Amino acid sequence: MSWFERKVKGITTPTEQKKDAPDGLWFKTPNGKIVHTRELKNNAYVSPEDGFHVRIGSKEYFEIIFDNNKFTEMDAKLTSGDPLKFVDSKPYPKRIVETQAKTQLTDAVRSAHGKMNGIDIVVSCMDFAFIGGSMGSVVGEKIARAIDFALANKMPFLMISKSGGARMMEAGYSLMQMAKTSAKLARLAEAGIPYISLLTDPTTGGVSASYAMLGDFNIAEPGSLIGFAGPRIIRDTVGKDLPKGFQSAEFVLDHGFLDFIVDRRDLKKQLTTLLSMLNN
Repeated sequence: MSWFERKVKGITTPTEQKKDAPDGLWFKTPNGKIVHTRELKNNAYVSPEDGFHVRIGSKEYFEIIFDNNKFTEMDAKLTSGDPLKFVDSKPYPKRIVETQAKTQLTDAVRSAHGKMNGIDIVVSCMDFAFIGGSMGSVVGEKIARAIDFALANKMPFLMISKSGGARMMEAGYSLMQMAKTSAKLARLAEAGIPYISLLTDPTTGGVSASYAMLGDFNIAEPGSLIGFAGPRIIRDTVGKDLPKGFQSAEFVLDHGFLDFIVDRRDLKKQLTTLLSMLNN
């Protein structure tokens, strides 16, 4: 049985010296397509095989939109207080601090201004990683200040929404942001300054019921979940099965609530074309 024995040493690497592939090297889409994360990044975080749009945050959107990723961030250090002394499983301030450390974000939205293919633009972008992109006082205030900046400098304003809705830890203070941001956008409209709202996956709750749906142009990424309440809650409320694709961006477009759907790989080009047309 000597032919079962290894005669030459060192042909293969010993098991203890073998290295595992690092985590996060590959991404698997819901359709089962596997793509290298480097290729995914180079493709605007869209799977090249099936067009699946991976959820990304403000860091990635700023890289896509701003020329050479150069921009000036506004109100970067603004952070939440604890007006209601809210305590659930842990005190609200502690949860804020822990989330800030985990995400390296101060809250669920970042605002910045810079150039997009040479066009001056102000962008506010939500981050779902920060407590589900929930809308609290800081989110409303940063968006309001970004709108004020766009108004003062006559720059178009782009809002990128990604949120589960209002932040329950701030209750009424959170809901007040719906009215505040809507009033600011009305001033932008009166001045004739373009406001484009990009709805991404997911855009729900108080965000979809306020600034996300108030754009001069409401656009969305393919397959995004867009609605107020979740499908399960709606189904249980009306007692009926919902249509196929209910609350998807495509369904919302078909029912007249969106102007068009844009592939993220074409986002910068489409926005540039739209704003160039409006400026002319």
